[in-house]
Amino acid sequence: MEPGPPWRDPRQGYLYGGGGGSAVQMPMQQRADAAAAGGVLKRSLGEMERWQQHQQQQRQVALQQQLYLRAVRQRTAVQSAAVSPLTSADIAAVLGGASSQPLVLSGSSMGGPLASPSSTLSSLTTASRAVVMPLMQPQLQRQQVAYVASSPHVHAHGTARALVAPAPSSDVSILKELEKQLLGDDDEVEAAMSGNGSAVTGTGSEWEEQLNSIAAAPSPPLPAPPPPNNNNAVGMTRSPSNSSTSTASSSASSSPPTSATTSRQQLTEAAAAIVDGNHETATTHLAALKRAANSRGEAEKRLVAMMVAALSSRIAQASSVPSQHLADLCGAEQRAGSQLLHDISPCFRLALHAANVAIMDAVGDHRAIHLVDFDVSAPQHADLIRCLAGRRVPGTSLKVTAVTDPTSPFSHSLRATLPAIGEKLQKLAERAGIGYSFKVVSCRATEIEASKLGCEAGEALAVNLAFALSHVPDESVSPANPRDEILRRARALGPQVVALVEQELNSNTAPLTTRLSDACAHYGAILESLDATIPRDSAERARAEAALAERAANAVGREGPDRLERCEVYGKWRARFGMAGFRPVALGPGIADQVLARHHSPVSPGFAVKADNGVLRLGWMGRVVTVASAWR
Repeated sequence: MEPGPPWRDPRQGYLYGGGGGSAVQMPMQQRADAAAAGGVLKRSLGEMERWQQHQQQQRQVALQQQLYLRAVRQRTAVQSAAVSPLTSADIAAVLGGASSQPLVLSGSSMGGPLASPSSTLSSLTTASRAVVMPLMQPQLQRQQVAYVASSPHVHAHGTARALVAPAPSSDVSILKELEKQLLGDDDEVEAAMSGNGSAVTGTGSEWEEQLNSIAAAPSPPLPAPPPPNNNNAVGMTRSPSNSSTSTASSSASSSPPTSATTSRQQLTEAAAAIVDGNHETATTHLAALKRAANSRGEAEKRLVAMMVAALSSRIAQASSVPSQHLADLCGAEQRAGSQLLHDISPCFRLALHAANVAIMDAVGDHRAIHLVDFDVSAPQHADLIRCLAGRRVPGTSLKVTAVTDPTSPFSHSLRATLPAIGEKLQKLAERAGIGYSFKVVSCRATEIEASKLGCEAGEALAVNLAFALSHVPDESVSPANPRDEILRRARALGPQVVALVEQELNSNTAPLTTRLSDACAHYGAILESLDATIPRDSAERARAEAALAERAANAVGREGPDRLERCEVYGKWRARFGMAGFRPVALGPGIADQVLARHHSPVSPGFAVKADNGVLRLGWMGRVVTVASAWR
């Protein structure tokens, strides 16, 4: 059958070609091209069916748009009768921080008005540069507009965020079209759909994490003291968080803080300003804090003075000589002050005794004991000699090998003090009836081996790493990673035990604001515990706190290779030891009582010792300060 002549539908402006029982829609330009070529317009039945499906889909989309827009207008009309609409003045007041009312954007099921969906939402997105997108399902039934939480963080920062549920990929084009009509801001909607806008996708908890990440969160005050008991083995808080928290700085206050919470908040704001490069704002904060600080006052005022000095040194380090700070940190006076701190603070002294208990349990009744120590502490070694004498094993001998790294900036002062320490310990061992020898070996981490350290068959070998590894660079500082190298070499020695004691402090890889917050809690607990331990006018305490302040200045005020105080929480040490091939050795169930028995005077109710999963945690007022553990 010959096809009939083409004919035109005047409503559509399209050319249809008859023939074969098919009618195919063609644009006018194609009709002209076909006529010029003298061709016959034919299309298959399958193409015709696809065209009809396309037409039906377009009608469905148009109907869905009409139904949805009608539903929004109906719900808006009902809700506006009960609640006053959100005006542009209200939005401006909230974004400017003047209003005390919560910022609530209402939609189809939020219980609030949205009198003009297109204009109101478009104005808000333009003002706050945030995207508010409706939460829609493919069938557009029982829709719910995304909830924008009313939060003090929103008032503080003038930023509204929306929680968006993911839509099926097949409906993305429909959602985009509806959102463009409702929001009236095509650019920002497109940015949100592409993941580059300020919309947040996830669960409610993720939404709160996003708010917290932009909020200027104050450092929490010290926990309330635990109820006193007989053995002080009370629960304490877990390790400080290693997560990175971004803190936004607010306008500087010219008045001094009035409480611990506000002073720590202002310290955090000063740190955030330093991170942002706004040294003028940071200096204003620090000037106000300096008026409230007192290096001879109560613990909180001494802490503020310590942290103000740390942050001030960070601002001034561009014009100062870093070598002077490092010389002070690694000098003989600093080391002497740190030794005093280990001796007078129960959090340090009893943690070192816990390490000695682990060594004693590992060596058993061996007569010949070899201790390889990477940071000799005179108080710890004196306590170990007394413990060995208490065993009453005839012929007991203790050989100590002190290892120093010639590349470490701490080695100069360490080597200068070791001979005097060795002489004092020699005399103490003689009075206790213990054979004693002491020698110093200088070698890098890669040079540690049994022959160089003088290890001999028949010896009970123990390795002491108390407060040593936190001064050794890791992979974040040096590609050689001497921290892990020491652990691998120590394991190759085959010791009966490796004792570890470290401060529970996150000062290694955390950003400045996180380090500052953690340091405030950590050093604040130490200062408070010293108030309950030793008189404030004690000369020894003054030297110990000066050494503590020098540590804080380095942990908070320095970056890169200049930061030598790189403590980590126990969870990271556990992972690092595991990767080096060690397995934990659980401290005895009575370790807390044994440690407390070494404390000759009654301990304050705020001091706590707790055995937890084979390790010993020591702290003050619920804050863990040091952790002792053993490995093999």
